[in-house]
Amino acid sequence: MTDRSNAADAARSRMSAVDRTNLIRELNDAFRTTLSGGRVMLTASVSAFGPARVALLLQRVRSFGDFSADNDPHHEHDFGAFEDGDDRLFWKIDYYDLTLEAGSPDPSDSLVTTRVLTLMLAEDY
Repeated sequence: MTDRSNAADAARSRMSAVDRTNLIRELNDAFRTTLSGGRVMLTASVSAFGPARVALLLQRVRSFGDFSADNDPHHEHDFGAFEDGDDRLFWKIDYYDLTLEAGSPDPSDSLVTTRVLTLMLAEDY
């Protein structure tokens, strides 16, 4: 490991659980609002809506701000639900390692985490 990554590891180990949650939320919000810095996945049923509607739905995800104790119990801003016409949609951010083969060892560390946002119909869940 480099001195820089050792220093970052040491700083993270001193973080409180609240600080770690705040950092995860900030990273999730940055990813969700830009859809940059991670992967975006669509279920087959959402993809079937076609590019124009998918673009509108992704804009709804990007602008989502209706977080509450019901949909955000861990305060990480990693889940949301909304209605579009007759459809109920969910989006969810999951944390993977850089190879996308396992869970992230530390979702508060963007150097070891790939965020994956999945947009799905509620019935896909």
